[in-house]
Amino acid sequence: MRKLIWILTATSAIALLSVAAAQAAPASQAHRGPATVLKFDTMAPVTGPYVGTANPIRGIAGGGLPWMLKSATGSVKKNGHVLVVVRGLVLANQAPVPPALRGTNPIPDFRAIVSCQSIGGGNSAAVVNVSTVNFKASKAGNSRIDARVKLPRPCIAPIVFVTAAAGNDAWFAATGR
Repeated sequence: MRKLIWILTATSAIALLSVAAAQAAPASQAHRGPATVLKFDTMAPVTGPYVGTANPIRGIAGGGLPWMLKSATGSVKKNGHVLVVVRGLVLANQAPVPPALRGTNPIPDFRAIVSCQSIGGGNSAAVVNVSTVNFKASKAGNSRIDARVKLPRPCIAPIVFVTAAAGNDAWFAATGR
């Protein structure tokens, strides 16, 4: 009889713990922060036909010279938090880049532009580009962009660009591969 009571007590305790864990799961997920709109672990440097103004993406022209990139990661959250970490975003080691500039970053500050397809007035499709403030970039092409922007609603098919400081929206890297 004692063995049966012990088994029933243990079974009840396990059942209660299971219910408590199931109820706690949504609460722990809520503490993870806002939903992720876009997470990426690669970006493509501006190169080929995207160099210059001939083939802009979402209204943003490519940088005037080809670039190369070692690595890039980042995310865009629903609350507008933008994080982009680039390593080795430098001018390409090829013509037409002047030999003295190859493998270097001549831009002192980078910023990120988040580009969304959204809905404009009159229920029409619209491209909305929102920009972070400037963040320091090293000569080796390393930068950490950590900012908050006001995302449009909805933000459909987001693309993140790494660009020069305000006033020169040419992109050097964009999400993709």
